[in-house]
Amino acid sequence: MRYLPLLILLLSTTTWARTYNVGPSSNFENISNISWETLAPGDTIQIHARPEPYHEKWVICRQGTAENPIVVRGIPDANGTLPIIDGQNATTRVQLNYWNEPRGIIKIGGANVPADTMPAHIIVENLDIRSGRPPYTFTGRYGVENYANNSAAIFLEKGDHITIRNCILRDCGNGFFCASQSSNVLVEGCYIYNNGIENRIYEHNNYTEATNITFQYNHFGPLRKGCRGNNLKDRSAGTVIRYNWIEDGNRQLDLVDSDHPEQLNDPTYRNTYVYGNILIESDGQGNSQIVHYGGDSRDLTRYRKGTLHFYNNTVVSTRTDRTTLLRLSSNDETCQMFNNIIYTTTPGKQLALSNDAGTLHVHHNWIKSGWGNSFGTLSGTVLDQGNNLAGTDPGFIDAMHQNFELTSSSPCIDYGTDFPGKYPVQHKYLKHQEHGHRVIHQSPDLGAYETLSVDFDDSGQIDFSDFIRFANAFGQTATDPAWDTRYDLNRNDKIDFGDFIIFIEHFTHAQIVNSALKGFNSDKKC
Repeated sequence: MRYLPLLILLLSTTTWARTYNVGPSSNFENISNISWETLAPGDTIQIHARPEPYHEKWVICRQGTAENPIVVRGIPDANGTLPIIDGQNATTRVQLNYWNEPRGIIKIGGANVPADTMPAHIIVENLDIRSGRPPYTFTGRYGVENYANNSAAIFLEKGDHITIRNCILRDCGNGFFCASQSSNVLVEGCYIYNNGIENRIYEHNNYTEATNITFQYNHFGPLRKGCRGNNLKDRSAGTVIRYNWIEDGNRQLDLVDSDHPEQLNDPTYRNTYVYGNILIESDGQGNSQIVHYGGDSRDLTRYRKGTLHFYNNTVVSTRTDRTTLLRLSSNDETCQMFNNIIYTTTPGKQLALSNDAGTLHVHHNWIKSGWGNSFGTLSGTVLDQGNNLAGTDPGFIDAMHQNFELTSSSPCIDYGTDFPGKYPVQHKYLKHQEHGHRVIHQSPDLGAYETLSVDFDDSGQIDFSDFIRFANAFGQTATDPAWDTRYDLNRNDKIDFGDFIIFIEHFTHAQIVNSALKGFNSDKKC
């Protein structure tokens, strides 16, 4: 009996995590069969793909922990297809009772049932969430209702340490919406596209306002036809946007002011980091500006009045008219712009770096020849600090097919400068929703990609001949007589497993690209 108190203490502190399986051949047929009101730290809900979508919606208002998060995970089918959560004609679990039902298909935030709390340590991954917007309807606690214009695939009303990973968010008013009581938010590896409301400027692929939010490895595609919103609109403090592919929208990035003290009083509100991204502007998009930084409320006291750190991005515009890279909202905003490639298919005289206000520091970039400071009269300043390259061709491998990696003869190779501050460029975006290591050799390359040749036999192909050469060099160190630095891909004076991982990343990516090109050429012949 002397061990009974110890046993009771052990049982009271043990987390009994549960895994719920939903879908074909599972314990639960529908998502609404899950007791969302009683989720505990470590619980995992696995939603299995099936031929028909799940027409269901719900709220997550529970708390996990750092060690034992609550995970809502989609399980793809044998073809890799994610389970579809369809908001059209969706039904809310009757035991749940929460406000703002018309605002989202999956809501993370407040509720009456379960009891209201600050959701924490929640992961939502591997789900294809669609069709939450007018004129679609759902059935909730008030019966059949219409979705709001600003309804989102995922509506994060409030929460701390929230991760949205490898999800498809589409055909909603907003793809992802995050409100100001949210903090430590990570959005990674998602495909967010085809959102917005026709003829409105207020709904976007992404609309967020948080404290500490990071976007990485995402593919942001075009909005729905006729929708005038931005692609990634953000009002957060501590915003980091890195290694994403962002294509079209009224603006690709609209980084403006908050009106909430959680953000305004946070010191990270004054610094925003945008690096390692591919930003694409197609012809006919609504606004010729790529990036907007500062504010849009017209209350200048709330504007960011800080620094946009904009580096190692590849910006490509195929507009047939003018392109403006950046709009700073007032003369209190600054941009540090370096190590970028700014390319337009039109002559450089159709390219301006600044719209009007603010201070833009420009150095170590490749910019289309003939570029200008502004198409109008500057009230701010563009400071050309030197070491900028101008030309007609930055040396992309295949711009027509959107391969913006650099050829070995590109003038952008090793032309960059070191990364000041706390965010060095360590990865690169791979099409699509993937990423690879970015290894700096001498100096950084300009743009979003670093040239790293694993074509060891100089055949023009990355193939098994290169694999054999690498395998023969594996295990060598810098003191060996046969040492060849070409195989030391991570530059640590030995050819080890780290180099193998980097080689395999490039080898695998090359096979995917070659396969895609063969398919393209085959289709072309037909």
